[in-house]
Amino acid sequence: MVKKAAVLLLTLGIVGHAGAAKRDSLARFDGGIGVIPVSSAAGTANADGTSPNVNRNVVRGVNPPGQIWVIARLTAEIESDGRTHVRGRGLLLGGGNSIGGTANQSVFATLICEATAPFTEHSTLTTGVKLDANGDFRIDDTLDSVPPECPSPVLLIRSSAGAHAWFAAGIPKLDTDDD
Repeated sequence: MVKKAAVLLLTLGIVGHAGAAKRDSLARFDGGIGVIPVSSAAGTANADGTSPNVNRNVVRGVNPPGQIWVIARLTAEIESDGRTHVRGRGLLLGGGNSIGGTANQSVFATLICEATAPFTEHSTLTTGVKLDANGDFRIDDTLDSVPPECPSPVLLIRSSAGAHAWFAAGIPKLDTDDD
C-alpha cells in the first residue's frame, strides 16, 4: 500500500511539475529595440541640407519621444489571464545632453495585438515602475484588459509621463513552446 501511494505521489508530482512548467501564454518577447523617434525624412532638402519634414516613428498609433532611447535586454511574457512579466536592462537615453541617463523616468507596458487599425491598447498600470539608475526595470502587473488572442503582438515599453511615448519595443518570440 505504501509503495502504491509513493508511486502515485511521484506520478502526480511529475505531472504537476510538467503542467506548471508549460504556461498558458498569450504572447512572449525575447529581445528589445530602442526607439529612434524619426523613421525617415520627407520633402525637398533645405539650402543648408536639412529636411523640412520628417516622418515620426509612430507604432500602432503610439507616438515616440523626442530623443533616441536604447535598451540592452528585454524579455516579457503575457499570460492568457493578463498577468504580465517584463524584465528590462539598460533602458537609457541614446542621445542629447543626458545621454546614458534615465531622465528620472517610470515606464509601463502596452500590448497591441492588431496589425492594422483600429488598435486596442492593453496596458499595465500607467503609473509604471521607476527605472533604476542603470536603466534596469521589472514590471509584474496585470493588463487592464485581455484580448482572447494576439495574432500580431507588439509590446511597447512606454513613459508614465505626459503622452506616454514609447521608449522600446519587444521582439516577439513566435514559438511559445520553446524556452
